[in-house]
This record gives sequence, C-alpha cells and structure tokens, in this order.
Amino acid sequence: MSDFFFSLPFFIHVLDLIGTIIFAFTGAFKAIENKYDLFGIIVLSSITGFFGGVMRDVLLGKIPPYAFVDPFYIIMTVLTGILTFYIYPLLKYKDLFIKLDAIGLGVFSIIGSGIAFNLFGLNYIIMALSGIITAIGGGIIRDILVNETPLIFVKELYVTSSFIGITIFFMLLYIGMDYNISSLIGIGIIILFRFISMKYGWNLPRRK
Repeated sequence: MSDFFFSLPFFIHVLDLIGTIIFAFTGAFKAIENKYDLFGIIVLSSITGFFGGVMRDVLLGKIPPYAFVDPFYIIMTVLTGILTFYIYPLLKYKDLFIKLDAIGLGVFSIIGSGIAFNLFGLNYIIMALSGIITAIGGGIIRDILVNETPLIFVKELYVTSSFIGITIFFMLLYIGMDYNISSLIGIGIIILFRFISMKYGWNLPRRK
C-alpha cells in the first residue's frame, strides 16, 4: 500500500494535478476576496488544493498522504496562489469562482473514486466515499477558514452531482467500458449536472 500512487495509471496523475490546481485557484480567490495577505492566499490555496486528497489517503490507509510525499503538489498550489494574487484583476468576473469549483468537483470526484477502484476493484461504497471525500474535503476547509458556511451545505445539488457522476462512472466500469473514457464521462456528467443545477436553482429540500 505504501507505493500505491506510483503504480496508478498516468491518466489519474494528470487529472489529479488538474483538479489540484483548479481547487487551489478557488482557495486563492476566496482568500483574496476576504482580504488575506499573500501568505494567507498561499496557505488557503494549498489547503484547498490538496486537503481533500489528504483525507482520501487517510481513509484508504495511505500514510503519509501522497501530497506530503511528492513535493510537486505543494509547489503547484503555492505557485497557483502567487499567480492568482497577481492576475486576479484580470480574472475577476461574475461566477468564475463557482464555475471553477464545479470543474474541480467533477475532476476530484472521479479521481477519488478511480483511485479506490484501482486499489479495491468494483466496490461501490468505497469508490463513492473516496470520490466524495476527495471532492469536498478541501472546499469545506476553505469555506470554514474564511468563516463561511461550507458550499456543500447550501448550494445547488453539490454532493448530489458528485454522487450521480460517481454512480455512472461505476456503472460504466461494471459493464467493461474503458477506464479513461469512463472517467471523462463521469467528470463531464458531474460538471454538466452542477452547471444545470446552478442555472435553474435546483436545491434539495430545506426548512424555512
């Protein structure tokens, strides 16, 4: 188990890096909007970028977590925080944060469930838990640190979108579809469902 990440398909590592950078951007955005200094921006960017993966690794028994073993992840989140600090005025337009968050949700949901699949095979419960934890862990800490209610508890079908995409990903693997194609379809379903729910304001029931 100690070297399981190094034996995973290259495709997983590429998607994991993409998701890390996207979520790191959302952390940096939140930090800037809350008037953090550059150090605070880097810290929040990094925590948001890889904390979900840290939680996933602990769940799957990978100690120490992969983000602490491979310094490239920390380097990328630090650079993302610094870059966002300087280009923020050029990127600041309506709904950019929420759209990036939706993309990160899709990528990390399938990354987490895919890693569980490569370790334990077609175990739906482990795949779902691993995917959802990977997708929401960093965002929860991000929102708590800026003193906001975590996005997953208040916004349109957040975890539901992740759950639907992971379920479809599992089903595609179950019928024997190619892993990479299944991953891309799962990611696309999550992003699409999240965008549609935002557009039409779909929410789970809540008491007023």
